[in-house]
Formats: sequence, structure tokens, C-alpha cells
Amino acid sequence: MIDHEKYLAGRYLEGGRVWPFVDCYGLVLEVRRDLGLPQWPEWADIRAGDGSMVEVAGRWFPTLTPCEPEEGALIALYQGSEMRHVGVVVRCGASLEAMEITEKQRTICLPLHRLKRRFVRVEYYK
Repeated sequence: MIDHEKYLAGRYLEGGRVWPFVDCYGLVLEVRRDLGLPQWPEWADIRAGDGSMVEVAGRWFPTLTPCEPEEGALIALYQGSEMRHVGVVVRCGASLEAMEITEKQRTICLPLHRLKRRFVRVEYYK
């Protein structure tokens, strides 16, 4: 179980990989490190705004294992046919929730079903 209070200090920075200055994928990496899960590539040069995140996801996601929601799983979030955002599954008491960070808001946790309402397709990977 992770200390959720730590993540409230997160500040969105496009391409950020060094805590507390992270983008959505940087947050996933930080949570996975704190959970003691295997390291994933950092891809510090990917940016959501220039399409490089979509390109990397297209090559990398097929190497990951699709799964049901579980602590530490990456949440791939799609608008239309393109992946536009990622989050990570965290445990909050007895339930699993989505943790995300965006430019407009700091780090938040919300029930998985609420995150699903904002996107056309949601996939989980470990």
C-alpha cells in the first residue's frame, strides 16, 4: 500500500519524470516504483501534445500484459481511436481507484467507473 499523501505534492510538467514534476506517465512510473514493481522505460522525450505518446504506446503496449484493474496497473485512456492519457490503479482502503495528474489539476484519485465515463475506451496493463 502506498502513502497517498505523497502524491498530493505532484506538479504537472509535460515530459516530467523526476518527482514531484511529472506528467501522467511520470506519475505511473513513480507509483510503480513506490509499489516495488518492475521498472518500465522512462521515455523522457515523449509528449502527449506532439503525438509521440501515441506512437510509443502503439509499439510498447503489445509487449505488456492486458489485465483487469489491479494495484499498479497502467490505465490507458482513449478518446476516439487514439490513446490520449494514462493513469494508474491504486488501492484506497478496500477498493481500487484511478490516480491521475493533468495540466489543469493536481494528482487526484477517483473511482474507476468515474474515470471510464470520460473516455471512449479504457484498458489496463501490467
